[in-house]
Amino acid sequence: MGVFVVNKTNFEKEVLQSDIPVLVDFWAVWCVPCRMIAPIVERLAEKYAGKLKVAKLDVDENQEIAIRYQVMSIPTLLFFKNGQVVDRVIGAVGEPVITQKIEALLRQS
Repeated sequence: MGVFVVNKTNFEKEVLQSDIPVLVDFWAVWCVPCRMIAPIVERLAEKYAGKLKVAKLDVDENQEIAIRYQVMSIPTLLFFKNGQVVDRVIGAVGEPVITQKIEALLRQS
């Protein structure tokens, strides 16, 4: 399954209406820390396939969504459950931090 791209045309369907939790990576092409965590995000997408949807959203192309969720700096990871943001991580953090957030999110299921 892996990481898929969300934008203003599919955000509602893929994230807000998802029947499983969703991790959305808010990023941009020019963002070096975003590129640093990209391999981690991709690994976690594979690890949690079927239990967690993992998506990337380019903030330059989807500014209105970034503004709606008050994403002020990138990378920002938002964790959605039942269409609501339930957690967030700001900045380039290590895999254990993201894994811990995912595990907590899945335990709430």
